[in-house]
Amino acid sequence: ANMKGTYGSEWPSEEKIKRREMVAPEARYILICQYADSDIAKCFMKQDSGVECAHVTCRGGRLLGFVHYRFVVEEDVPVLYVYELQLESSVQGKGLGKFLM
Repeated sequence: ANMKGTYGSEWPSEEKIKRREMVAPEARYILICQYADSDIAKCFMKQDSGVECAHVTCRGGRLLGFVHYRFVVEEDVPVLYVYELQLESSVQGKGLGKFLM
């Protein structure tokens, strides 16, 4: 929903594309979670083929953000594509996005 402003009137069709990208078998994620003791930890999730996750939890923690990326080979060269980096507003501007990149 936070991407609606970025995409404007294109968002309804772009949202469908984003959802397909996010559940593709080659999609990989780094999840940033905050736990009760205020520690922030990285959780790794590999999306299984054919499984759609509507809600992701961090095993008792609060999801603060994520990076959606893929490894691909283009013309015999391994490449990493970052499809999306999202951070909750409370952790923006603190260097976390830069660290994740």
